[in-house]
Amino acid sequence: MRPILVFDLDDTLYDELSYVYSGFNAVATFLAYNFKLDNVTVYELLKKRLVAGRGRIFDDVLSQLGLFSRKNVQCCISAYRLHNPSIALYPDADECLERFKGLPIYIVTDGNKLVQQKKLEALDLVGRVKRCFITHRFGIRNAKPSPYCFQKICASEKVCSAQVIYIADNPSKDFVGIKPLGFRTVRVLTGQHKMLQKPAAYEAEFRIHSLHELDWSLLNAIFQHSGGL
Repeated sequence: MRPILVFDLDDTLYDELSYVYSGFNAVATFLAYNFKLDNVTVYELLKKRLVAGRGRIFDDVLSQLGLFSRKNVQCCISAYRLHNPSIALYPDADECLERFKGLPIYIVTDGNKLVQQKKLEALDLVGRVKRCFITHRFGIRNAKPSPYCFQKICASEKVCSAQVIYIADNPSKDFVGIKPLGFRTVRVLTGQHKMLQKPAAYEAEFRIHSLHELDWSLLNAIFQHSGGL
């Protein structure tokens, strides 16, 4: 049985927080230039506000700076989303993609279409995998946990779901929609969700701490019920 490998993007192949910081730097640069502020000071305010949680970060920092308006918030959002991110693959992810370069490899990721495309380009993944599925290109209803993009992969490869392995990090949405359909699942314990505990229906079949552990032995273990690879 030839495996089809499908990877999540954020916090699976790279550190999503590095994208956030890269975006903050773009926003700080925009605000510093347009309002005669110190770039570093604004950047540190954004990082400090992030510690309190995501959501309304730009609103709060702009208010703190006495610059709040809906227009300025939208300008910050645009600067964040349109910037060319300074991000890099996890070293183990880079090695993993190289290890399995002879196999069909796909990416399935949620998120803003433009943002996710810029991430894929910055990470040089577009030419390195067979296809990148940004779920929002197919409508938000087809974002995870919808199996829509995974079923498209099966159709493209002419395989059943049991040949497709999804490697991802977020048990809240990554596995619950595809496990009942027979897709194989591996959770990598990285990023902001690594300590998250969910009921069994939401969890992957296998857990690993690093993509270094995703090797041919693990693939054989995943498929051993059907006689191995």
